[in-house]
Amino acid sequence: QVQLVESGGEWVQPGGSLRLSCRFSGYSYSRPCMAWYRQAASKDREGVAGISSGHHFVTDPVRGRANISIDAAKNTLYLEITNAKIEDTGMYVCAAVCSELICNTCFRLKSYDYWGQGTQVTVSS
Repeated sequence: QVQLVESGGEWVQPGGSLRLSCRFSGYSYSRPCMAWYRQAASKDREGVAGISSGHHFVTDPVRGRANISIDAAKNTLYLEITNAKIEDTGMYVCAAVCSELICNTCFRLKSYDYWGQGTQVTVSS
């Protein structure tokens, strides 16, 4: 059973930085298939960043401001966002393990097998 526990959510001012962590257990991989999503109030969940087949990527809303990384020794997935914007506010959730043939399919369909509970990020002045 894979377990994902997010942390690091906080209140930051616009222009500030934040670093989110997702500690995982029970997940053995040769190439990790993991991602970060966020959901603002009254909006659909949207993909923020992912790791697929050794490739790291971020989506347009955070491009140039965000970085996703993984520390295999610590079993932890990270998301760093700089120059935070009000529209970055939301519940950030990490996801892992994909039963599709291609990891990117799970990112596009939001169909990872395991999801964390989330950590809240608020960007306001």
